Amino acid sequence: MKRTLFLSPPSFDGFDGGAGARYQAKREITSFWYPTWLAQPAALVPGSKLVDAPPHEQSIEDVLAIARDYDLVIMHTSTPSLPNDVRCAAAIKKQNPNAKVGLIGAHVAVLADVTLRENPIIDFVCRHEFDYTCKELAEDRPWNEITGLSYRDSNGEIQHNPERELIHDWDSMPSVLPVYARDLDITKYFIGYLLHPYISFYTGRGCPAKCTFCLWPQTIGGHQYRCKTPEAVGREMEEAKALFGDRVREYMFDDDTFTIDKQRAIAISEHLKRLKLTWSCNARANLDYDTLKQLRDNGLRLLLVGFESGNQQVLDGIKKGIRLEVARKFMENCRKLGIKVHGTFIIGLPNETTETIEETIRFACEVNPHTIQVSIAAPYPGTELYRQAEENGWFTDKAMVANSGIQMSTLEYPGLNAAKIEDAVEQMYRRFYFRPKAIVPIVGEMLSDPQMLVRRLREGREFFGYLRDRQNQAMAKA
Repeated sequence: MKRTLFLSPPSFDGFDGGAGARYQAKREITSFWYPTWLAQPAALVPGSKLVDAPPHEQSIEDVLAIARDYDLVIMHTSTPSLPNDVRCAAAIKKQNPNAKVGLIGAHVAVLADVTLRENPIIDFVCRHEFDYTCKELAEDRPWNEITGLSYRDSNGEIQHNPERELIHDWDSMPSVLPVYARDLDITKYFIGYLLHPYISFYTGRGCPAKCTFCLWPQTIGGHQYRCKTPEAVGREMEEAKALFGDRVREYMFDDDTFTIDKQRAIAISEHLKRLKLTWSCNARANLDYDTLKQLRDNGLRLLLVGFESGNQQVLDGIKKGIRLEVARKFMENCRKLGIKVHGTFIIGLPNETTETIEETIRFACEVNPHTIQVSIAAPYPGTELYRQAEENGWFTDKAMVANSGIQMSTLEYPGLNAAKIEDAVEQMYRRFYFRPKAIVPIVGEMLSDPQMLVRRLREGREFFGYLRDRQNQAMAKA
């Protein structure tokens, strides 16, 4: 086996590759998701090491000290982080010219040729579902025999091998949890709406929904949900309890739509109840009351729900497949059952206007999830949203993320420029959180849990600092 390092490189202060690395930006509060996309191939490679530099505050010097002992370095990259990651690759190659350094991630999955041509320092990229491609690289197989691989051959010519088939036998995929226990400090990972410490991971990939903006189903995972059986997940959670004991307060199932198969979700929840584990998951805003109740009775604490917009035309334009009245009923049921909801919203999607932004803010305040996240529409290469933006001339000349880490709008529309989209993020946060209906439950949490008190005070300082940074950015542009 090649001595293999899986690396999430150092980045700007406050970097969060969150939500499966959909939004590589500085969040409103300290947020760090687990590097699941690196951990899964790492679990397939005996003797490998996983380094997640941002949450562990590791500098480029720290990474270089580790990387000198490895022959093969596989780095996760993204559209906004690519230039930074290429610089890290160059530093590793300068230190050890014989090391092979390559990239995985949605950006290189769809732009393999461009990435290699524009960045000669990169030896290879693993396209699409890359786990077994990484494994075969680590096994030192001839590169021309590895499906899903694009690479620079001995003559410097770029070669693209045939595509690799998607993984269907997910029960055979090893758990990422031993990799977490071996290589990561779980206390370094924070998400504002999850208990701390938490652990997030996937039990499968793929999403049947056709949302035009969503990155992973369109670039890597596909639209068929391929997943582990409830029995396999139950065994994995037994392993989790053995590895982490009572140190983990909550487990987050980060599958794009964990609840798409309701009977499977219920069967898994029965294992979680048996193990007395608190858990959360992604869900669409159309789960029925009876399913919600069974999940709640089996330990479900919180649902992460993408509402995106409060305007039906905007939702239909992105093929969300959700009606606002259904989402309202869903939230009513969650309140009745005491299930907390973290709602995510996106400003700047197609058909957006100042009026639809106002509708979204009012909708969020009406349905009143426990917490919210407001992001700017991000047209990643390989998505339908990206294609629409190219065809309609919606792109600005901005980067997705400013040097400070604040997310920028790369889209604008007639009557709605990028500045208005960016300003709406701050406006929505202020109008949602500066209400008694939002503040009182958070204060209640703080009074009932000393750890939550300290945490929310820290997050409050960070939140106001985030709003200040957005204001300063807007003033600098003006």
